[in-house]
Amino acid sequence: MNVARMSARLGVGLGAGALIAMLLGLTACMALGGGRDAGDAAGRAPGSPGSTTKPQPAAAAAAPSAKLAARGYDPLQTFAPLTLPDPVNAFRAGDGAPGGAYWQNRADYVIHATLDPARQQLSGEEAIHYTNNSPRPLESLWIQLDQNSYRPDARARFVHDRLDAPSTPGYVLEAVATEQHGRRVRADYVVSDTRMQIRLPQPLAAYGGKLTVHIRYHYTVPDGGFGGRTGYMPSTNGPIYDIAQWYPRMAVYDDVRGWDTLPYLGNEFYLEYGNFDYYVTVPRDMVVAGSGELQNPQQVLSAQQRQRLARARTSEQTVTIRSAGEAALAARQPAQQGTRTWHFQMQQTRDVSFAASRAFIWDAARIDLPAGAHAGAHALAMAFYPVESAGPNGWGRTVQFIKDAVQNFSRRWAVYPYPAAIAVAGSVGGMEYPGIVFDDYRDTGKTLFFITAHEIGHTWFPMMVGFNERRHQWMDEGFNTFIDVYESQDFNHGEFAPKSDPEFAPGHAPAADQIATLLSDPHLPVMMTLADQVPQKYSHPLNYFKSAFGLVLLREQILGPERFDWAFRKFIHDWSYRHPTPSDFFRAMDSAGGEDLSWFWRGWYFHNWRLDLAVRDVQPLDGDWQQGAVVTVANLDRLVLPALVRITLADGSTQQLRLPAETWIQQDTATLQLRTHQRVTAVVIDPDHLLPDADRSNNSWRAPAPGR
Repeated sequence: MNVARMSARLGVGLGAGALIAMLLGLTACMALGGGRDAGDAAGRAPGSPGSTTKPQPAAAAAAPSAKLAARGYDPLQTFAPLTLPDPVNAFRAGDGAPGGAYWQNRADYVIHATLDPARQQLSGEEAIHYTNNSPRPLESLWIQLDQNSYRPDARARFVHDRLDAPSTPGYVLEAVATEQHGRRVRADYVVSDTRMQIRLPQPLAAYGGKLTVHIRYHYTVPDGGFGGRTGYMPSTNGPIYDIAQWYPRMAVYDDVRGWDTLPYLGNEFYLEYGNFDYYVTVPRDMVVAGSGELQNPQQVLSAQQRQRLARARTSEQTVTIRSAGEAALAARQPAQQGTRTWHFQMQQTRDVSFAASRAFIWDAARIDLPAGAHAGAHALAMAFYPVESAGPNGWGRTVQFIKDAVQNFSRRWAVYPYPAAIAVAGSVGGMEYPGIVFDDYRDTGKTLFFITAHEIGHTWFPMMVGFNERRHQWMDEGFNTFIDVYESQDFNHGEFAPKSDPEFAPGHAPAADQIATLLSDPHLPVMMTLADQVPQKYSHPLNYFKSAFGLVLLREQILGPERFDWAFRKFIHDWSYRHPTPSDFFRAMDSAGGEDLSWFWRGWYFHNWRLDLAVRDVQPLDGDWQQGAVVTVANLDRLVLPALVRITLADGSTQQLRLPAETWIQQDTATLQLRTHQRVTAVVIDPDHLLPDADRSNNSWRAPAPGR
């Protein structure tokens, strides 16, 4: 999602809380101590009980470590064994894949909803068919009530200092019941902020026990001015409704925490997978765009619209299903009496959303998927937008943006799994749901491209790879921003390349230099900070930019594309429709990538360590350039990364030497002996500005002019 736009609509403040300051201070103190590492859960120094490092004599180990630490770098700290937060067990394997005993619960939904624009109200009735695959019987269930975040007493309002913001009553629960073994009874439940606990009359059996939760409810749809991820707005030809978090949703019960019941304070979601069968009843003149596939086009579309839709399924070019003229005609006519019910289904998904309006122009085109994909190896790219958004630099290009992004993401990483990929123009300024995204109706050009690609890219993270967004925003936003970097290169021969926007490299300097500046901020939270504790002003810089740039470093500088791509695809395959943790990702890339990357995980994810490489000296070997050259380089700060050193010789030719990270595993200064028969005139570390070096003034050396 686009956090900056959401926060602006929600009125989120920018002040950092005292708890963040305390945590950052603690992290800094632990990092400076050198004896314990904040990334090592057990806090073990090398050679201590439980460490895998061989003990060294105290005098031999301590003196060099102290000497190097005083200069800003200590290899014993940077390369120490790393204990990850979540242990290896029967559920999560040492290679980062699901373990042999991995389990996951399931939630299948049948929902009937009615949107009443006259009252700005959505009413619904749902049946949640819940399966407990865990090894433990469950005495209660937890359900998420996200609409309660708009209530006057919602916790989110206090977190973000918006007590004076508009409010709604949240969910009004008309009836809640459970059904087990054919017996339906009124539920015993308690509501706490954005959560509801249902206490079961008898435990739900382990290893496949099933029950159904029945809920009848209604709520007031928030105005788009304060709704954030959901709401409505006026347009020339009628209001547009972006409807999300529109039904009570099961919380996740997993092997890591049991019930994960973090309240909804504004950060995103953690949901179970299942199948959805849902019905949306709207006024007769409205068009509905919904997650999944429309099941009853004969009942809700005209014959001409059905013909156009059929043509779009075989067309590389955009086909208009409902034109601007048709939308204008519908707006001029008296409101049609009665309603229509639109029926959608979606399989293997964690959520569904929809949009409704009589103002929609509707475009579509075929998406070509790689061979071996789902039936027919095609999906549909679709865009729904008002006349205000139309135009060749506006939403008229959106179908092609979607089509290109889905095809390239499918080619590079994993095949798109759903029958349609839809973008809707409305009040929501960038928000993703399975198979459908909501973007700002005013977006044009490059902004519309990067927002569309980013939001539809969330299909891979977290819709397929089911990250816990509420805890680890850097995973879904950063991973998605990372794949966007390459989509910016791919689209229309790089029309919008390189990626430079509010999500990634927003300034004019090279991305690496911008990251170096970011890392110099002492108040920047570390990546592993709980998402709700990251102040809004750091959300994009940390969770999008730094997270994505870390993967760029991993792909381009550390592992290389050949190893990274294979490992990353394997991680996506292993964890599709499952719930990986950060520890699973770190182990997966270590194992499949073929490297112990503890030094990188520690420096980049558990700390905000900085890189500072320097050229210290350049001399002829034994005083004679004919014998060769000796270049002395140093690592002056805690982060290490592979680096390219470019040496320029007297005749203008160059040599390049790549320093692996292990250059610094025992030392902070390295002496490089070069075979050359000429005088060295210049040496530069990272000449292309690909690394986030904190001080570039010491990255280069140039020989004095002859005679000086």
